[in-house]
Amino acid sequence: MLRAIDTQFARGDFSVEAVGVQLGITGRQIHRLLEETTKTFSEHLLERRLVRAHELLTSPSTSGKRIADIAYESGFADVTHFSYAFRRRFGDSPRGVRVRAERGRTMAVLRRSLDR
Repeated sequence: MLRAIDTQFARGDFSVEAVGVQLGITGRQIHRLLEETTKTFSEHLLERRLVRAHELLTSPSTSGKRIADIAYESGFADVTHFSYAFRRRFGDSPRGVRVRAERGRTMAVLRRSLDR
């Protein structure tokens, strides 16, 4: 079940019902199975989407991508909800995290050039 979340989190139509159909169990059974993790299905799904968005925001390969596109690519349907959840989870806005990552990369390049 957690593997299904980890591999399909970005699908916009991904839900507890969809996983239940794939695994041949009910949504209620999924919720019961997840009780031992202390997180609900929705909490696992949100966490995976937020982690993926953070990865994309801090990656040099996606620095030119719009934040809204990263939110959609990570499985969020609503950019406002994404921004709110992201700030709550990481303590900074998606833009703030991106700017900090870019500054860190710039500083690393400067340090390397000074060390030569």
